[in-house]
Amino acid sequence: MPGEISVKQNRLEELAHTLEAEGTYKVLRRIAPIPLNRHLPHDQTRLGIFLDLETTGLDPQHDEIIEFGMVPFAYTLNGTILGTLPTFSRLREPNQPIPPDITTLTGITQEMVAGKTVSPDDVAQFTAQASLIVAHNARFDRLFAENFWDGFSKLPWACSMEDVPWQAEGFEGRSLGYLAMQAGWFFDGHRATDDCLAGVTLLNTRLPKTQAPALSALLREARKPRWQIWAENAPFEYKDKLKARGYRWNDGSNSHPKAWFTEVPLEQKDEELHFLKTAIGLDAAAIPTREITAWDRFSARA
Repeated sequence: MPGEISVKQNRLEELAHTLEAEGTYKVLRRIAPIPLNRHLPHDQTRLGIFLDLETTGLDPQHDEIIEFGMVPFAYTLNGTILGTLPTFSRLREPNQPIPPDITTLTGITQEMVAGKTVSPDDVAQFTAQASLIVAHNARFDRLFAENFWDGFSKLPWACSMEDVPWQAEGFEGRSLGYLAMQAGWFFDGHRATDDCLAGVTLLNTRLPKTQAPALSALLREARKPRWQIWAENAPFEYKDKLKARGYRWNDGSNSHPKAWFTEVPLEQKDEELHFLKTAIGLDAAAIPTREITAWDRFSARA
């Protein structure tokens, strides 16, 4: 039977290549786990976990997780994915009913989660060997994840949406499904484990221009110390200029200033301070700055 499946798969691949060779077709392949066929010494490899959460809404202070998806993957220090390992896929019943629009988006109903639980200990055990957590839009997932289990705050995080130069490599958009489609893949989206497998597959893709695995670009970006720069006391009339430059607004409800801010690599820090001084009129010596690493980036602490 395995031999028959292999022959069938090879035949289908031949047909796909024939269609693509015509130049008028593009064949999308269904995303699947990546077989772990190579085993390297432990000091040459790390374990990453791609995480995706389905929640009752967008507010981590009031909304709840209804599905945990985690897909572990082995990778080398230079960013080559060796394969995926067994997944973590759990539903969780929230304290409040699942809103109808969330059920429409995810397909998760109240009946599906009834009586289902996930404990912080379950998550801690599964992530015990992880060296890195990756999410597609880590600014969303990390806040919910850390509220659920504090151990996530002690691990470095990276974002497959922000930390890979998709646009520079010729991709359009940044949504997971659209990026996967442009890379030649399709999957059933908006369920946590499916999204995780899609994310790992995308990181395993070679970027069109550099021909490097997307994971290598993500690791390079995640390892960079970054500087958070606050345009505190910037005149109101410059808000559009700051927003156009990539600054985000902080409403002051956390421990940080009520102001526009951005994050830049160390090599861009002086340039950004110069911009705030010359284009916004701020005193460069009085601009609040702080270093951010992968251990705090995307969290409420940052």
